[in-house]
Amino acid sequence: MGDPGLNYNVVFPQPSGSEKRWKGTEEPVVILLGWAGCRDKHLAKYSSMYNDQGCITFRYTAPLRSVFISESFGYRELNTTAHKLLELLYEYEVENHPIFFHIFSNGGFMLYRYIAELLRDHQQFRTLRVVGVVVDSAPGNRNLRGGLRAIMASVGPSTNVVVLYTLLLLFSCMVFLIRSVLYPVTKFIHKSHYDSMLERPSSWPQLYLYSRADRVIQHQDVERMVKAVQEKGLPVESFDFRSPDHVSLFRDFPEEYANRCLEFLHRCLGDMDSTLQKQHSPVPS
Repeated sequence: MGDPGLNYNVVFPQPSGSEKRWKGTEEPVVILLGWAGCRDKHLAKYSSMYNDQGCITFRYTAPLRSVFISESFGYRELNTTAHKLLELLYEYEVENHPIFFHIFSNGGFMLYRYIAELLRDHQQFRTLRVVGVVVDSAPGNRNLRGGLRAIMASVGPSTNVVVLYTLLLLFSCMVFLIRSVLYPVTKFIHKSHYDSMLERPSSWPQLYLYSRADRVIQHQDVERMVKAVQEKGLPVESFDFRSPDHVSLFRDFPEEYANRCLEFLHRCLGDMDSTLQKQHSPVPS
């Protein structure tokens, strides 16, 4: 079932556990969007903490070419993917369930940006009941060094050295071309994901989990986003784990990480009525 070209995984919990934990409401649907190069077996470790609580989970990671090439050149390939992912909720007949996002790094954040825009602007999806989002190790803003490190981490240590450095060189040249030579034109055509969400953040509650030791995403970028959301009067929380590397928060602090995510989910469900009232209201400028 679903789009044959979309490599996703969906897990439904055991009925008994789901009914016990979410009595009086439909099971939450948690959509996990992986970091660039993320393997599904790694993303499954995160989804399991929600499945154990009786949640339905969808897992998806955008292809590397979409994150590092298509989006860098302003080709909105991930917008089509976002549309297909939201349509899956109707195919699996869970469109009336509370929807919760858990996204990782800029790879997940890019895709989430388009999903948020569709939920806000596309009539077909305006009835979906989004209750909150956890943002892990994101977002970053025009950080060339971090982008190069992200590519190195995504392709893996077994990649041929010549291939790796060729990719890094091509990426560096591409970034220079777009940001220096073509910027006067492209800034009007394709606003960055960071700037787009900075200006029009999601109205539902947001939890940003990050580390100042992250060498891919600068903690100042995350903190600037949190501050911007706060200034617009929208519900937002954040926590700095301080020592872990990029997308290593759960690995280094599994119990605290899980507790923070699950407690946040429960708070979001408790505030669901007020969140849904705000969901399609104009975001203060």
